[in-house]
Amino acid sequence: MPNKVAIAIGAHPDDIEFQMAGTLLLLKRGGYTTHYLTVASGNCGSTDYNSAATRAIRNTEARAAAKILGAQFHPCLTDDLEVIYSLELLRALAAVIREVKPQIVLTHSPQDYMEDHVNTSRLAVTAAFGRGMANFRTAPARPAAKYEVTLYHAMPQGLRDSLRRRIIPGAFVSTTSVQKTKREALAAHKSQQRWLDASQGFNSYLLAMEDMSLEVGRMSKRFPHAEGWRRHLHLGFCAPEADPLGEALGRSYLVNKAYERNLEAGRG
Repeated sequence: MPNKVAIAIGAHPDDIEFQMAGTLLLLKRGGYTTHYLTVASGNCGSTDYNSAATRAIRNTEARAAAKILGAQFHPCLTDDLEVIYSLELLRALAAVIREVKPQIVLTHSPQDYMEDHVNTSRLAVTAAFGRGMANFRTAPARPAAKYEVTLYHAMPQGLRDSLRRRIIPGAFVSTTSVQKTKREALAAHKSQQRWLDASQGFNSYLLAMEDMSLEVGRMSKRFPHAEGWRRHLHLGFCAPEADPLGEALGRSYLVNKAYERNLEAGRG
């Protein structure tokens, strides 16, 4: 039997809440044990506090958000803008993957507006790929184990890549039934409202998340609120047609058939 375990791997505290929390909540509701990890501490996300104080504030907020989501919290691995595709971070993240043994990994899009997001995606993919490679050492040391894992990439912020190209989901997850809890988890990151307003022109922290979920819902042509996902290639991870997210979520999950046709036609 596959493990009914899922992990969300984000770059910064609040990235999971923006892009993945609805799906994580539905997996929890479906009997999955869920885990929450952000690679970076969020230490640069303040105009009011120094690095150490900001790191502590954001750790507290992330722990509160994970508790709201009912997910097991894992400590961050590095600081903001230090999420580099490096051996040190790969060993650390691979240790978490081997310890948790997830069937489902939720992480960032391979194309996004910020390198921390892109590198988190790359690290998550390689860490999962190396789960069964006994000769790869993790830090701390964790035994290798062979099991199937399926990776799903969230929609990038703004639903576009760094060159402004529109990113289309391969599947939609209806988050309407858990949107209130998703909003509550995002609201736990109180320190970020002022920071994002000042640094990135967010008119409203919570409204930005709502707008994104409504837009993805409109793209689905079925769900009022939704999160979008693209399934990673199966090679080295799982069976060709493995889609445990679809199996777990049932009618709350909608495959984008046009996306699948475009993949086969080489237009993805």
